[in-house]
Amino acid sequence: MRFRSVVSSPAQPLRVVVAGAGNMGRAWLAAVTAAPGVELTGVADLDLTAAKAAVAAVGRPGLAIGSDAVELAGQTDAQALINVTVPEAHHSVTTAALFAGLPVLGEKPVAESVSRALSLVAATEVTGELFMVSQSRRWNPQLSRLRAMTRQLGPIGTVTTDFFRAPHFGGFREQMAQPLLVDMAIHAFDSVRFLLDCEPVSAYCQSYNPQWSWYAGHASATAVFEMESGTRYVYNGSWCSPGAETSWNGSWRISGQNGTALWNGDDDPILHMEAAPTIADTSPYSGIEGALQMFVQALRTGQRPSGEVHENVMSLAMVEAAVQSARTGRPARLDDVLTRAYVQAIRTEDRPDVCRVLQNWPSVRAALATSSRHVKIR
Repeated sequence: MRFRSVVSSPAQPLRVVVAGAGNMGRAWLAAVTAAPGVELTGVADLDLTAAKAAVAAVGRPGLAIGSDAVELAGQTDAQALINVTVPEAHHSVTTAALFAGLPVLGEKPVAESVSRALSLVAATEVTGELFMVSQSRRWNPQLSRLRAMTRQLGPIGTVTTDFFRAPHFGGFREQMAQPLLVDMAIHAFDSVRFLLDCEPVSAYCQSYNPQWSWYAGHASATAVFEMESGTRYVYNGSWCSPGAETSWNGSWRISGQNGTALWNGDDDPILHMEAAPTIADTSPYSGIEGALQMFVQALRTGQRPSGEVHENVMSLAMVEAAVQSARTGRPARLDDVLTRAYVQAIRTEDRPDVCRVLQNWPSVRAALATSSRHVKIR
């Protein structure tokens, strides 16, 4: 599948509307206003007071605001939409934008469930518009360097991530049933797919809540994933672990036939092997600013970006598999997760054209693989 390119240049910047004026929306507004080659034309939020405050905070008090992102894009002649709404709104806002002829750059997760994510994959195939998910860790130059080191280690036996922090968020996270797995672990799950360039086969997970936890749901979990390569990936984390906290990126160890690579999540990774090669810097991008740069470049060139929706869905599927395993106490196979999501996607799809595309897929994995897994970051 190819997506429609959009003409833009430093002299003719890409015009975008941002949907969502919460804390993350404001971070994106700052990134957009600072980015060369991008022009902010409006901010949409159901809370117009929040939208007004957000545009004032970036020094654009006269900027157009509205409650409907797609309508606002039409009114301001925007060429693309950045979706920073709550996860439950990702599907409806992104679908509306794609069918209005607007490519979309969306915050993670791709949608609130794998079934809704599959609907969005099919919607891009119907419309020919780009939908890229911003998994911001992929744009960490240190993670990109760790990936290059991983390729020097030969066959990989084990990858581990330790994640231990104690944030007091307040609000919805502290009321979620699985706050760590659903809201945070997807970053690590997506990163291991990026590091290994292969997909998960199964997951076994135990989640729990320590007695001192201030979360209503399970704030701690340990998950073991079998990857297609035979590598085992172990994620061990907690959101109620005060003292000696890890990086927000976690602490990583990659153990291979030729040696080991270590990354503490904040500093440059270290390669431990005999005659270690020189590892060149491999990514000029970083964070959400990097995701925005790659989105603009993809629209200009037609080059498929890392995080394009076909390629991103399996990261969310890892979350659902881990949650299922934690609930049932049994391993969860990723193909079973995908099959159930596929059946649900067809059953609940309300657009006949999207439903026909879903029904014509030979399999979910085959459909997702239509975008190259080996996406380059330049």
